[in-house]
Amino acid sequence: MSKMIEHCIFWSMSNLQSITRAFFVCPGFGCDTAAVVNILAHRDATQRSLIQNEYRSMYHEALSKRVSSELSGDVKRAVLLWLHDPAGRDATVVRQALHSELDLKAATEVICSRTSTQIQHFKQVYHSLFGSYLEHDIEYQATGDHKKLLLACASTPRYEGPEIDRAMVEHDAKALYKAGEKKLGTDEKTFIRIFSERSRAHLAAVDSAYHSMYGNSLKKAVKSETSGLFEFGLVTILQCAQNPAKYFAKVLRKAMKGLGTNDTTLIRIIVTRTEIDMQYIKAEYRRKHGKSLNDAVHSETSGHYRTFLLSLLGPNH
Repeated sequence: MSKMIEHCIFWSMSNLQSITRAFFVCPGFGCDTAAVVNILAHRDATQRSLIQNEYRSMYHEALSKRVSSELSGDVKRAVLLWLHDPAGRDATVVRQALHSELDLKAATEVICSRTSTQIQHFKQVYHSLFGSYLEHDIEYQATGDHKKLLLACASTPRYEGPEIDRAMVEHDAKALYKAGEKKLGTDEKTFIRIFSERSRAHLAAVDSAYHSMYGNSLKKAVKSETSGLFEFGLVTILQCAQNPAKYFAKVLRKAMKGLGTNDTTLIRIIVTRTEIDMQYIKAEYRRKHGKSLNDAVHSETSGHYRTFLLSLLGPNH
């Protein structure tokens, strides 16, 4: 047995013993939530997978089942989502949004903000976890142009590189103008086709070209020509094409602004983006609002829930 494998097994068992002690610290009076939060919040996807595999092997039940029975409230929701890898988290959020919670806006946000590769990956996990195809669930729950957009995003492979074709950029800008502002009514098919098929670099260039050619931003054109969840999906695609970190910083700000906090949104964004681009989101949040995301989360949350989210966010630089 190699030294690396021996180390991994020893490490996994050590963490498992710590988690087990946290669960059984005081039988009949709940678990040591602080210890569970501290262990899991500081483990990456591979490490969490090792812990879960060892737990199932030793206790013949899923760690998630034990967490679900021992924790409660927002910290329970956050920890359960965190137990997955990034693709598993996206699949879980979308499944809940399309079924138990029926939050089509949350499902739209995830599908329209992910890259083509991320979507294809979480689609596979979605089917593996829930025995259902993502497209079938979209077909069942969404309607109209919104449904067409989600299905197109879920099924259309997109180029993800930085290269763009200037001629095609101008062609798409003209096509979108003709499909929207230039005519009475809107040709939604053109918007769906271009927004679901083009790369992020291409769409960002189209937005710039559109503004140069017609004196208006593509975002404003979308908002004036469309509405509802269809509009939200298009705007999400466009903003993530330009700067995904800025988009998520804005969503987090909205979730914490005013009276009360939208904890569902707070959990969804922080937990799903921590292993993707959280450092960029934190930088965008500070740049825009003059305070750190950590400080904002600290002021809007409390207890073990606060500790867990702040642990995921990392140092308050």
